[in-house]
Amino acid sequence: MAEVGEIIEGCRLPVLRRNQDNEDEWPLAEILSVKDISGRKLFYVHYIDFNKRLDEWVTHERLDLKKIQFPKKEAKTPTKNGLPGSRPGSPEREVKRKVEVVSPATPVPSETAPASVFPQNGSARRAVAAQPGRKRKSNCLGTDEDSQDSSDGIPSAPRMTGSLVSDRSHDDIVTRMKNIECIELGRHRLKPWYFSPYPQELTMLPVLYLCEFCLKYGRSLKCLQRHLTKCDLRHPPGNEIYRKGTISFFEIDGRKNKSYSQNLCLLAKCFLDHKTLYYDTDPFLFYVMTEYDCKGFHIVGYFSKEKESTEDYNVACILTLPPYQRRGYGKLLIEFSYELSKVEGKTGTPEKPLSDLGLLSYRSYWSQTILEILMGLKSESGERPQITINEISEITSIKKEDVISTLQYLNLINYYKGQYILTLSEDIVDGHERAMLKRLLRIDSKCLHFTPKDWSKRGKW
Repeated sequence: MAEVGEIIEGCRLPVLRRNQDNEDEWPLAEILSVKDISGRKLFYVHYIDFNKRLDEWVTHERLDLKKIQFPKKEAKTPTKNGLPGSRPGSPEREVKRKVEVVSPATPVPSETAPASVFPQNGSARRAVAAQPGRKRKSNCLGTDEDSQDSSDGIPSAPRMTGSLVSDRSHDDIVTRMKNIECIELGRHRLKPWYFSPYPQELTMLPVLYLCEFCLKYGRSLKCLQRHLTKCDLRHPPGNEIYRKGTISFFEIDGRKNKSYSQNLCLLAKCFLDHKTLYYDTDPFLFYVMTEYDCKGFHIVGYFSKEKESTEDYNVACILTLPPYQRRGYGKLLIEFSYELSKVEGKTGTPEKPLSDLGLLSYRSYWSQTILEILMGLKSESGERPQITINEISEITSIKKEDVISTLQYLNLINYYKGQYILTLSEDIVDGHERAMLKRLLRIDSKCLHFTPKDWSKRGKW
């Protein structure tokens, strides 16, 4: 059995952790770093095949030293495009992209052919057809819901422009480790999930203090209190373009409010792994959702979008802060992004790759929105109601590729008497109705005061 002093970076071994059911388990983990505090060794571990947000410092008592695997000594990690890899002897890290694909031999539903409705086996309430064509069923090869880099049926090579884009070639030992212990933001204390490039001197602090209105950071509570006596903001800068009840949305220009936008990106990077932060926020608009009380407008989440997108992206980054997750705010942010697209007269799609949580939220939103349309169809003169994929896309502003991939994910597509049928079974309908009963937060288009700008004609914005 190995000794504690023999453990070095790159070693792999089982590490004790508690799972979601509060049970002990021993997943394989890699040692990313070792530090000594007052003569006590601590080990920063990454659990193999687990999301990086679960990485943590552990003591030697949680390590199974009987099953340790030492790193190979012979070779350094290969370089990518001249950039160093993660570490000599460490297994090369590659992003595993699971892409939803349709076999070339499998016909894809037409976007313009009308759809119709009919009962199936007496148990389906509605079914919608796609196109006449070849007599083969359309397969649904669903992607793994926990995939962190799914492109939802669209093969993607993320472009390298923008303020927050994926670039795993810079995924070195520094950025693989969380560097901020705790963030105090208003009445909340947040535990960051990932690395964020805050100034190096702030990473040694037990708590990083942020002004919840302008998002400026300070090294102590006294610094924050002194700042608050001078900070006049009680809401994000920019224009309030939506308000209903206590929920508001503010539109912030990344050029006009550069300091706020950069601070927002720094905060967001603590909870977004698949994005790399750049300080050029000029090409972006930021839409910040807030909740109002007597003390001001408190940030709940945000999304950013390019002023000009050649690829129909209506969201670059999207985040609900952890204290507000699992309360319907994420879906509200997504719904608001599509509401803006409707006003702009465009269809939109989020920039790929989506995080695992982002993918789940978008799939849920797309499914509920499309099912809402299909279940609302009315038959005319006794015939089955008809609708095309293009019409669904125009009504919802969801890009056609996302409509098709969602129908495939839900496994609704079947071939029947020369046409593609989207069959809504009782289970699908009942599940949708239950989900919609829980979805209490919705965007009211009458409360939106938004005039889109033609950024292509604005020169330097």
